[in-house]
Amino acid sequence: MTDYIEIHWTCGSIDEARKISRYLVQERHVACVQIVPWIESIYMWDNQLETSQESKIIFKTRYEKYEEVKKIILDNCTYEVPEITYVTIDGGNEEYLNWITDSTPDFSTPQ
Repeated sequence: MTDYIEIHWTCGSIDEARKISRYLVQERHVACVQIVPWIESIYMWDNQLETSQESKIIFKTRYEKYEEVKKIILDNCTYEVPEITYVTIDGGNEEYLNWITDSTPDFSTPQ
């Protein structure tokens, strides 16, 4: 398993996206966040075709942080069934990947 992932989340409010994203960075669960403020989503919900304007949020972090990030999103977002997925980062600029590690320390083990 790779050490690094991007977590993808969508929400219906840019304010919600900013609030949760700032918390996750400040608490060092994620190294950085990219917010795409406006996307259009088309999907089925309760057997109805829906179209919504949403924000797309991409978090950069380590795989071991996924469950805690997911829990924080679920506990604080307004969607009943939010998209929370991840994709692995299998390579890239080593200095950037090291920065992700440095930015998301594991506070459960002594430093």
